[in-house]
Amino acid sequence: MKGKSRLLAELVLGLMLGELSGQAMAYDLGVVVNNAPAGESAPPPGSAPDVAPTQGSLSASEPQSVIGQQYIQNNVTGASNYTDVAQLAPSVWSVSPNGPGGSDWPGLSMRAFQDGQYNVMFDGIPFADGADFTHHVSSYFMASDIGDMVVDRGPGDAGTIGDATFGGTISVHSKDPGSDAALTPTISSGSFNSNLEGLQFDTGVMQNYGDFNGFIDYNHFTTDGYLTNNHSQRDNIFAKFVKPISENTVVTFVGMDNRTQQNASLGATTAQIAQYGSNFGLNLNPNSQAYIGYNQDIFNSDLSYIGIKSQLDSWKIDNKTYTYSYTHAGLQGQDPNGATPNGTTLNNINLPNDIPGQSSLTHYTSIGDILRVIKAVGLSDLSFGLWLDRQSHNSWTNNIDLSLGSAITAVNQNEQSSDTTLQPYVEYAWRPNTDTTVKAGVKYNSFNRYYNAAVDGSTGGPINYSKTWNALLPSLDVHYYIEDDWSVYGQVAEGFVAPNLNVFSNSDPAFATSNLQPQHTMNYQTGTTWKTDKVTVSGDLYYIENNNQSQNITVNGLTSYVNIGDVKYKGIETEATYSLGRGYSLYGNLTFNSTDSLTQIQNAPSRTAAAGLIFSDGRLYSSLLAKQIGPRYSGFDVYGNPSVHLGSYTVTNFSVSYKLLNYFSWTRNPKIEIGLDNLFNQQAIIQSSGNTGTALNNANASMGDPLFYTLPGRSITATLSSKF
Repeated sequence: MKGKSRLLAELVLGLMLGELSGQAMAYDLGVVVNNAPAGESAPPPGSAPDVAPTQGSLSASEPQSVIGQQYIQNNVTGASNYTDVAQLAPSVWSVSPNGPGGSDWPGLSMRAFQDGQYNVMFDGIPFADGADFTHHVSSYFMASDIGDMVVDRGPGDAGTIGDATFGGTISVHSKDPGSDAALTPTISSGSFNSNLEGLQFDTGVMQNYGDFNGFIDYNHFTTDGYLTNNHSQRDNIFAKFVKPISENTVVTFVGMDNRTQQNASLGATTAQIAQYGSNFGLNLNPNSQAYIGYNQDIFNSDLSYIGIKSQLDSWKIDNKTYTYSYTHAGLQGQDPNGATPNGTTLNNINLPNDIPGQSSLTHYTSIGDILRVIKAVGLSDLSFGLWLDRQSHNSWTNNIDLSLGSAITAVNQNEQSSDTTLQPYVEYAWRPNTDTTVKAGVKYNSFNRYYNAAVDGSTGGPINYSKTWNALLPSLDVHYYIEDDWSVYGQVAEGFVAPNLNVFSNSDPAFATSNLQPQHTMNYQTGTTWKTDKVTVSGDLYYIENNNQSQNITVNGLTSYVNIGDVKYKGIETEATYSLGRGYSLYGNLTFNSTDSLTQIQNAPSRTAAAGLIFSDGRLYSSLLAKQIGPRYSGFDVYGNPSVHLGSYTVTNFSVSYKLLNYFSWTRNPKIEIGLDNLFNQQAIIQSSGNTGTALNNANASMGDPLFYTLPGRSITATLSSKF
């Protein structure tokens, strides 16, 4: 992996550092990535579009919420994950149970679609664990390096690439380099003994080197966490360099490397929460399977790409060649916070007092390329492209004796696998006039999964087979400008996601190669956006049919999937910001979401809502924002019934920041920020994280006691940054 990253760096630096003649290079080539909102002119400072935490796009052809850099910089800590940024958007529910940036918990749902059923992209590149299409939220980019985000609630058009697009796409865009050379240190300290130290260097636009521009940002973050003994440490370095190589072509290089260490709790039972408190996680007892020293994770990850964007007359070309990797070395007690008794067997010798556990390793590497081409035909556009991705994957899990230095008692699982994705697409956007766009397209999705297990986790023996799923996915959308500041749209599109890797674990290879069916959806949506300096308003209706829904069940930290048949999703979503004048604005969003199925859908709130007051005058920024999550079901009881009902809750956050303009001659724009999360200290149980291995005092139980996370309690964070 290090060799691939070095090769990418050598290639891009060779292109970038060649000095060009003295002319200034224009490299604003417009947006080529199809599923990103088209660029709108910068709104006036203090206007509703300028301060809106989330807002619709006038050019969008499906429901989406754009989250700008102003909101991210003033409301989210630098150590936060993209899930912490997205959580305010309509129909989105996300909580970091160990505090912002404190865990790898991927608990974001969108319209009741769970992680693995929606797409996440970074600078237009889909990234995911190919085993189940989930995302390791604390292993890649940090909030301090995010420029903006688009929460796209729909399958997108034919040009929307990704393994699981039908549930929507969260598009994260890296921030741009600064125009002036600067050194920017950042320090942050807050509750749960959370501390962040960061240092960013911007080159500024280097005219003597052909307008080369870039930045490097390093962050070190530590926290004890809200949950007891759930410590976390993270080191992240992110670099972005931009180099125009002609008046019409620009090359971009991005590289990231991350290392995270954590002690992670799998949750607590209701009895433990009642006895030890809502923040109960791990303990300090070496005779317990929940001992902090027996529950450790180390994550190493990296991502890099070279992008070339060019405009040649009526042609636009955008190509990205990328690679990313992820390694997770895990150590875990056999049944932390569960009722499984101690005791191991090693070399046929029973050791009744020894601590059982598991050690594991997961590694994958993806290499891919994304090509997008747009040909202008009068007012219309012909677009076509291709996404290729190959991910190699290997993992193993051993049962161990933690009392004997992790001596292996049994090999639980050992596999090698790969998945290959091929997605060509073509679409035509017909514009009979400047107000109307009718876009029709089709994407071909070919997904191959190869599985070679020396020891399969279900059968205990070897399994080897391969399967390819193919789908032709059409899309049609219509977009119309009623006025320059008011648009409407409608969309019909198909969605698709292949079966997860773990459903291959079956003693009958014929089952895996013939009976495994992908999830397939039909999506119908219509909506509108109205945007002026005074107000931004968006609303939409959606109806989605999934003919082969899968749902996960987690026991002892291991997740399996079951098919629950047909599910119908429908709802209404709204969001708005209104400028009151004198720097004040009101914000709100409201959604009603429902699902219809024979089996209760997990983690599917029946409504979400947000409301707040914002003040911004260019120097002082302050916000008071509340997010409400409606009633939902989460988890399974000891008999396997999905009947754990949780009520609604509301979390209120307060943020204030102040720029010390012109106070010091030796620094530029020092900034002080204070954030107060969960202002009213709500600590309700909010979500099930799975089940223990064994139920306590229930011989008739078919599975263990449900485990839960609560809202992390009130926290305060102070941040100081300045440019030199």
